[in-house]
Amino acid sequence: MHICCGVCAFSCIEQLKEENFYVEGFFFNPNIYPYQEYKKRKDVLETVRESTKILIREGTYNASSWFALCKKYYHEPEKGVRCQLCFRMRLEETFRYAKKNNFDFFTTTLTISPYKNSTVINQIGAKIGGAKFLQRDFKKKDGFKKTLLFANKYKVYHQNYCGCIYSLRIAK
Repeated sequence: MHICCGVCAFSCIEQLKEENFYVEGFFFNPNIYPYQEYKKRKDVLETVRESTKILIREGTYNASSWFALCKKYYHEPEKGVRCQLCFRMRLEETFRYAKKNNFDFFTTTLTISPYKNSTVINQIGAKIGGAKFLQRDFKKKDGFKKTLLFANKYKVYHQNYCGCIYSLRIAK
């Protein structure tokens, strides 16, 4: 499962385990800016690992590759072309990881956010991986509410913006 941040992962992992899936996390987010923010989100994964008992791997943090892909769309509004390119980049890398490690399926925590269009994310994932992409809307069944409860219970960092420099300027 692609993990966008530790807090969001908890509820998604819980849902997949309830469906009897083996879950392994893949933290790949070259979009997160600045690096200190990336580190804060990554640090929460330790709490997620301990509480869920899953393996979580980290992809390469290469912000320059994300900027090269998205910089010409800096003017786009949230949920526009830039976001779709960002989703695609992260899901493509997750699919490569899943194939390399012989997983039957892959999915993403991105659909737990009430600020993201789950239909668009699921369409991108299905286009990349076909039937190997588990289409989910993790915000259902109070998924997002559970992430907030998790953050409060474990007293972990919970971000207030998507992660990229362009969403940061909107959050301020």
